[in-house]
Amino acid sequence: MQPYTQRVVEIIKSIPEGQVMTYGQIAELAGSRRGARQVVRILHSLSAAYGLPWHRVVNAKGEIVIKDEESRYVQQLYLQREGVTFAGNGRVDLESCRYIPDRS
Repeated sequence: MQPYTQRVVEIIKSIPEGQVMTYGQIAELAGSRRGARQVVRILHSLSAAYGLPWHRVVNAKGEIVIKDEESRYVQQLYLQREGVTFAGNGRVDLESCRYIPDRS
């Protein structure tokens, strides 16, 4: 596994229950400020193999970006069961639910 991919996997695994991170936030923390799409690909291809909490990753607006309606519902259900709050517009409340890991 490439070092960047390994860092992304470790970051996603570290997201605590009840919190979320954004694709761009993960990319920047892993060392590529512009690597959000790469995070999407890593998440899509490695979630099952590495048991990643894929449902804890949303876009920069707090939106679930999965196009399939059933999968979107599943992600929202998983997040709500963990205590993640959604605003009236269907977006995750990033103010209260965004995970900001300690960089030290």
